Amino acid sequence: MWLRPTFTKRILFFLAADIVISLFTLYMAYALRFNFSIPVLFLDHFWRVATPLILFKTGCFFFFKIYFKSWRYFGLQDFRQLALAHVAAYALFALLFFTFSSWFNPMPRSAIIIDFFLSLIFLGALRISKRLFLESQGSQKRKKALIVGVSPRTPQIIKSGISGDIAYFPEAIVANDEKLEGTYVENVRVYSSEKLPQLLENSDIEAALIAEPPEPRELDRLVEMLNSFGIRDIKMVSLLSNRNEKLQDIAIEDLLARKPKDLDIETIRSFVEEKTVLVTGAGGSIGSEICRQVLNFGAKELIMVDNAEYNLYQISDQVDSTRSVPKLVSILDRKKLEKLFETYRPQIVIHAAAYKHVPLCELNVTEAVENNLSGVMNVIDLSIAYGVRKVVNISSDKAVRPTNVMGATKRIGELYAQNVDSGKTEIVSVRFGNVLGSSGSVVPKFKAQIESGGPVTVTHPDITRYFMLIPEACQLVLQAAAIARGGEIFILDMGEPVKIVDLAKKMIRLYGKEKEVEIVFTGLRPGEKLFEELLIDDAECKTRYESIYVAKSTDYPIEKLKRDIEKLFESGNKRDALRRIVPEYLRRESDRLGKPREEGAKPL
Repeated sequence: MWLRPTFTKRILFFLAADIVISLFTLYMAYALRFNFSIPVLFLDHFWRVATPLILFKTGCFFFFKIYFKSWRYFGLQDFRQLALAHVAAYALFALLFFTFSSWFNPMPRSAIIIDFFLSLIFLGALRISKRLFLESQGSQKRKKALIVGVSPRTPQIIKSGISGDIAYFPEAIVANDEKLEGTYVENVRVYSSEKLPQLLENSDIEAALIAEPPEPRELDRLVEMLNSFGIRDIKMVSLLSNRNEKLQDIAIEDLLARKPKDLDIETIRSFVEEKTVLVTGAGGSIGSEICRQVLNFGAKELIMVDNAEYNLYQISDQVDSTRSVPKLVSILDRKKLEKLFETYRPQIVIHAAAYKHVPLCELNVTEAVENNLSGVMNVIDLSIAYGVRKVVNISSDKAVRPTNVMGATKRIGELYAQNVDSGKTEIVSVRFGNVLGSSGSVVPKFKAQIESGGPVTVTHPDITRYFMLIPEACQLVLQAAAIARGGEIFILDMGEPVKIVDLAKKMIRLYGKEKEVEIVFTGLRPGEKLFEELLIDDAECKTRYESIYVAKSTDYPIEKLKRDIEKLFESGNKRDALRRIVPEYLRRESDRLGKPREEGAKPL
């Protein structure tokens, strides 16, 4: 037990070691001064010199916190402190000597200068010895790693790798800046990114640590290159508040994320700040993130509406309870919903509640029609009745030439929002594609299939989808709403579509299970398209933000639309009734398999 290291034992160990080494270095300084033949007269006064010098030295070490430094992590900054402590100690001794020189003499003054350097070298060597030993032992046991990018994280990663805090030993660094070629960071050489293939081919690097994440496309290419050289262990590095690093596996979101370049934070803030905001579907993937965003942008009060108890509990537990009110209310219950409008008088309403899963809506047509249409009509009608300034209807890319019930109901919701007599209420719909990580999306599904050993099921080898991160999508929704004047359908630029089979292959590679997990094609599900579109006609499509487009409006006399919707509710054949309102709603197999886009079609 007495050998177990403690804080006090470490201080006592270094205190004793410093005294012994200091006596040794001072004696060596005397020996060097007198060519190893020290006169007896000078040795008689040795202890008069050694005693105050060592007291000053140990006292300055305490003052400069040298005894509180970790032996294992002693580094350059710590050595600098050690040098300053030496300077202070020897300066105090010099002051004492010149004050009481008769008591010290005879004393070889040059020996004190020699001792300064010997003491600094020997005491510094003692303190760095453990780190050097651990590094020499540990480098053979850890994976040789490539560090990608030079950033404030890079030196800390190298230190952690050398000290053994992480299971990787840094061998080289690659950086995009050609000016850094040939330089060193913490004694690790920097290579230009152009030399990466040559470096990987001629070295035995086993892992990669990404210190400076590039744009998603560049990151995707980097991962592909690393994989081609057999490197599967790839980590993203982030620094925690205590300056320690956190290593995370590359996520598919990192490769697919498309971060918009024209987010206007101030416009969003001025739109939301000090407003009362009501969000329906507040517990869903989109609704919950919108709740977080509106509070971040300074909403005065947030009314969170959802009929799913657990979902509502989750989001209410994550946000500021002093500015938010969770309400277990169904959007189909008009009376209870109206009570909320009457009580809280929201200025902004964001309607994110809907049944969105295509296969489930295909199997539950009546429920999908009732929820998605009665819900949006209730929210819009009550918003108009209670003078809400702005209503945002969350729509979907599946509303464009819909091939499924969900898309058709979303399209009718857009038509209602565009054509209703809104008075002073500005109503806007925002249409976008899939968001990464949302409930029921393909990414968590593939993840679960890979973790269970496969197979990964893809409906069709040619199926494509658009993807965006949830936070960025929700910020763009608020930004679009901020510039809306009423009646628009805004479309978020989702970047380039991604083939789902390629997505599955990337995820399998990220898990390092190419040989274990196979991909099985199961056929398109009812109502599923090969590709989704965001914009049919590019007329009137530009806004002042390149990430936000606006679609051409569609006239549909509101009284006729209400009658047609009422007939839809009463119809025994909901699909035919949907098609009467949305003629482009197609159900033929050839249409589902994806016929060529019509001229003028412009998916973003």
